[in-house]
Amino acid sequence: MTVVLLAGIAGLALLDALNPATIAGVALLLLAPMTHPIRAAAGFVAGAYLTVLALGAVVYLGADAAADAAGNGLIWVRRIAFTVAAVALAVGGLRRLRDRIRPAVTVPGRVNPAGAAVLGLVMTGADLPNAFPYFIAIERIVDADVGLTGSLLIIAGYALVYCLPCLLLLIAGALRGDRVRSRLGSLYERLGAEKKLPRSVPIAAGYLVAAVGVLAIVALA
Repeated sequence: MTVVLLAGIAGLALLDALNPATIAGVALLLLAPMTHPIRAAAGFVAGAYLTVLALGAVVYLGADAAADAAGNGLIWVRRIAFTVAAVALAVGGLRRLRDRIRPAVTVPGRVNPAGAAVLGLVMTGADLPNAFPYFIAIERIVDADVGLTGSLLIIAGYALVYCLPCLLLLIAGALRGDRVRSRLGSLYERLGAEKKLPRSVPIAAGYLVAAVGVLAIVALA
């Protein structure tokens, strides 16, 4: 386990942490008119963390087994990660070829911490197929061959960094409740509110060019 490996994994996790869905979920819970919004938001973050940790462990064990069984196991992990990213980019580009309404991120009326944890699990799990830094990080962990315990510790650290923006927002909400909530409205408007997305050919073309570039990387992998 080297400093270079840990720094690379941390960088990928920071890139992955810029996740609008989970950040908007925490913001929405802090804004919700409930008795204990901090507890609900904490449950949401816990659900997101456990999702990243559990799925990371499953993907790692599968990739490690593939690497042991066949020398090109890691190549297939890389190909799958980049193919998923390319498909996500292509779908995003095609969707920008027409006007559409982005639905608002909402929570049920009476959410307790356990229900918020389930919400965090669902929202994070639904977004992970697009999180190709996640798969690249696991590939690097397998390739480093640091053992099961070390690998799981690194994945746990990745999950913690992934949740860092949500944790910071949660801590700020707990310490500066009313002030933070007064500023969350604009954040929620950008990340979680219903929004009209007009048709944009240049943006769609950019997405599709990026998808082709990613597929070219897959072909060379």
